[in-house]
Amino acid sequence: MNPLRLVCLLAFGALSSPASDIQRYDFSGPGMATTFRISCYAKNREQAEKAASVCFARIAELNQIFTDYDPTSELMRLCQPGAHYPAKISPPLFDLLGRAVHLAAQTDGTFDPTCGNLSQLWRRTKRQGKLPPTDRLRSAINATDWKRIRLDLQNQSVSLQPGTLLDLGGIAKGYAADECLRIMRRHGLPCAVVQAGGDTAVGDAPPGKPGWEIKLRTFTRPDDQDDLIPLLLTNRAVSTSGDLYQFVEIEGTRYSHILSPRTGLGLTQRIACSVIADDCTTSDALATAMCVMGVEKGTQFAKTLPRIEVRFSKNPE
Repeated sequence: MNPLRLVCLLAFGALSSPASDIQRYDFSGPGMATTFRISCYAKNREQAEKAASVCFARIAELNQIFTDYDPTSELMRLCQPGAHYPAKISPPLFDLLGRAVHLAAQTDGTFDPTCGNLSQLWRRTKRQGKLPPTDRLRSAINATDWKRIRLDLQNQSVSLQPGTLLDLGGIAKGYAADECLRIMRRHGLPCAVVQAGGDTAVGDAPPGKPGWEIKLRTFTRPDDQDDLIPLLLTNRAVSTSGDLYQFVEIEGTRYSHILSPRTGLGLTQRIACSVIADDCTTSDALATAMCVMGVEKGTQFAKTLPRIEVRFSKNPE
C-alpha cells in the first residue's frame, strides 16, 4: 500500500497585517514530545515574547501533570498501587479527566482515557517486535473502561477502580493548545494560533483578514505533488490523526500507533482523519476516536455532533 498522509499545516508567513502598529510574531519550542508553534499579532516583540514565554512554561507544567512517561507525574502518582481514593487532584487534571470521561461516553469508548495498560503493553510490543501474550492482552483490555473513573465535582477528587492506568496522550496536547490560546488572550493577544503537532487551536482573525489560513495536506506517495486543502478558521480548532510515520510491522502486518480499546492492538487499516471543532481538546480526542471507528461509522457518528466537521482521507490503493 502507498503511504498516505493527512497533515494540518499553518501557513506561516502567508498572512500579514495592513496595520502599521501591529505585526506578526512566531515562536516555537518543544513540549509533550512534539513541537509547539505559536503565532500572534502584537504591537511589539516584547509583548509577544512575554505571552509566549508564559505559554511554554505552562506547557511544561501541564506535561508534568499529564504525562504517563514519568512515574513522578501527578497522573502516574494517582494510578500507582496503594493510592488512596478519593484523591484530591489539581484543577487541570480534574478538568481534563472530566473532558476525557465526557468524550469517552460520547464516543462509546473508542476514545478511552483508561487505556494506560494497553499503551504500556503496546510500547513493549513495539520494542520487542512481537505481539503480547493473549492472557496479558486480555487482562489489559479488561482494565480499559472509562466507567472505572469516578469524579467528585464538589470535592475536586477522583476515584479509580483497582488496576486502572490512565493515558491522556490522545487529548493532552489539544488541551495544552487551548490553554495557550487562553493565555494569549489574557495578555491582550486574541489574534493568535497555536499548533502542537497535529493539533491546531485558532483564535481571532488576523487584522484585516477573515481568518487564519490552515492547510490540510494530503498525498498518497512521497513523490506526489502536495495536494493542499485550504481552510480559513477563526476561533475554531482542527486536529489530525493518522499512521503514516508512527507504525510497526510485526509478522507481516502493519500496526498503527493508534490503539483500539476493543482489540488492544494498533489499527491495521490505513486511515487518517481531520476533525474541526470549537476547541482543540475536543478535536484532538475525536480525531483519534474517528480513526478507531473507521470511515463509515465515524462519518455517521459525526452527523450527530453539533458544530463538528470530519474529513477522512481516501483509502490508499
